[in-house]
Amino acid sequence: MLALLGAIVIGLSLGLFGSGGSILTVPVLLYLLHMPPPLAIASSLLIVAGISLFGSVRNGLQRLISWRHVLWFGIPGMMGTYGGAWFGTLVDARWQLLVFSLLMLVAAVMMWRSSTGDNVEAKAFKPAKIVLDGLIVGVITGFVGVGGGFLIVPALVLLGGLSMPIGIATSLVIIAMKSFVGFGKYYWVMSEQGVVFDWTTIGLMIVAGIAGSYVGGALGKRLPKAQLQKAFAVFLVIMAAVVIYQSVLK
Repeated sequence: MLALLGAIVIGLSLGLFGSGGSILTVPVLLYLLHMPPPLAIASSLLIVAGISLFGSVRNGLQRLISWRHVLWFGIPGMMGTYGGAWFGTLVDARWQLLVFSLLMLVAAVMMWRSSTGDNVEAKAFKPAKIVLDGLIVGVITGFVGVGGGFLIVPALVLLGGLSMPIGIATSLVIIAMKSFVGFGKYYWVMSEQGVVFDWTTIGLMIVAGIAGSYVGGALGKRLPKAQLQKAFAVFLVIMAAVVIYQSVLK
């Protein structure tokens, strides 16, 4: 039940802010379900992919997705994710969780300092920079098991020239693509090691996350998004401290 509530919170964040929710998936799996760190990181990628894919279908029907940007950002992102996942299978999980914690702090700072993003001015399309950014974000995705929406959305707006609504919708497709590739690499390596995935839990969390994203999207039209975003930033800092204390220093 606690894991389902955690998945709903993940979906709520994605629905409210367009990013941030997937970074909670690993802590939910680690501390509510007590999964080993490598299994939590791998499973989080499939959960994030499933939730993002569902949102992408809805956005596609509403014609909110820029497929050109999916190509320019998503393909390098998939390559980077595969490499990051491969590297993640070779290192101690504590290094992954340390990088994950630092990433949570970066996300918290970005969410605290930014507005809700509705007024961000789009820039000209910069192919070289967006390809490089896609590759870098992909490596991070594969290594620590997060979707990276809080990095993808600004890149699509500031480097890709998209408006914020189109950027958020497009980012979900890219997150799904990268996360599926990253999970595939982890699954291939870990299955050979005899690791068994909890498919029931993964499926339930995907369903709960989808439900939460619907609720978050509805609430986002009524609640003060700026204040919620700052509160979520504080929560991320607390969670980063918990991960460092529980899983890195111990």
